[in-house]
Amino acid sequence: MATRRSARLSAMSTPDPAGEIAPPPPLPSSRGRKRKATSDATKAETKTTLESEETPAPAPATPKKRRAQKKAAAPPPPTPTPSNAQLMSEPATAPETPKPKAAGVRRLAGPNATNATLLSPETSRVVTRTASPTKASTLGQSPPTTANILEEACKHLINVDARMKPLIEQHHCRIFSAEGLSERVDPFEALCSGIISQQVSGAAAKAIKQRFIDLFEDNEGRFPHPSQVAKCTIERLRTAGLSQRKAEYVQGLAEKFVSGELSAQILADAPYEVVLEKLIAVRGLGQWSVEMFACFGLKRMDVFSLGDLGVQRGMAAFVGRDVAKLKTKGGKWKYMSESEMKEISDKFAPYRSLFMWYMWRVEETDVSTME
Repeated sequence: MATRRSARLSAMSTPDPAGEIAPPPPLPSSRGRKRKATSDATKAETKTTLESEETPAPAPATPKKRRAQKKAAAPPPPTPTPSNAQLMSEPATAPETPKPKAAGVRRLAGPNATNATLLSPETSRVVTRTASPTKASTLGQSPPTTANILEEACKHLINVDARMKPLIEQHHCRIFSAEGLSERVDPFEALCSGIISQQVSGAAAKAIKQRFIDLFEDNEGRFPHPSQVAKCTIERLRTAGLSQRKAEYVQGLAEKFVSGELSAQILADAPYEVVLEKLIAVRGLGQWSVEMFACFGLKRMDVFSLGDLGVQRGMAAFVGRDVAKLKTKGGKWKYMSESEMKEISDKFAPYRSLFMWYMWRVEETDVSTME
């Protein structure tokens, strides 16, 4: 037995000449050793996982309960704004390479006259008012021109009321400047813009106006002539975003220009009272629309609107009243009575258009500096 056991042991210890026997596979290492053998990427990932497990997730924030707010007072009724009215003085321009502006030509100007350079809606011919410089020179004073009438008007406002000085110093009125008066205005386009902008925001009015222009593709981006609009159907005009009534108003206005009842020459030469009478007779043009056209379109300097809520509020602040609370009298929103507005504004004649423009700017200026 001993001989067999020793033979067997010696056979196991003798190497196989054909090749060595592969060693048995290593025993699985413990969990701790496996972690040590992992790559750096695995270590980083494990560390991040452990950190995320150790850091507790933030508790969801409980939304705060909204306190019941007191019902706010009804806002004042919307009123037309200068930005809407200014659409009247923004002519449509066809896309083209911008050219340098030529220096404005100095022309005679007057507070009770049309100072804009008007274009004939059909021919685009320049129409200017007829005036004789000898009449103004007979008074012993040099007649105002488009280059200096704004300066003269500002001096007049300050002489009437010294509280106008900070307003004038902080706000430049481009409309009546030499640059503003040199701009050419198509009265048909300006009046159409006034109709389009009624009871809509400034952005909406511009969008509708552009779609209206796009209806007339042969014009290459220019505003259509009255004869083109008069021939267009109401249904087609409405596709630009105009209401039924506005489409009728625009077409009716075009017919007035085609028939000769209205023209650029009439608007350039007629007294203000005649301009009001002729334009208010047109459907769709009320007192306010005509007043804004006379101011922003014709560049007349002695226009004043008693029915503009923005002007009314500015005047109330200008004279030192607290406008934080809106007053209503007889079912109408009032900051100041029309008789008061007229009494104050009459002092600034013949430059009430400029005074009105500054009343729109009162709340943009520290009123305490006027005291």
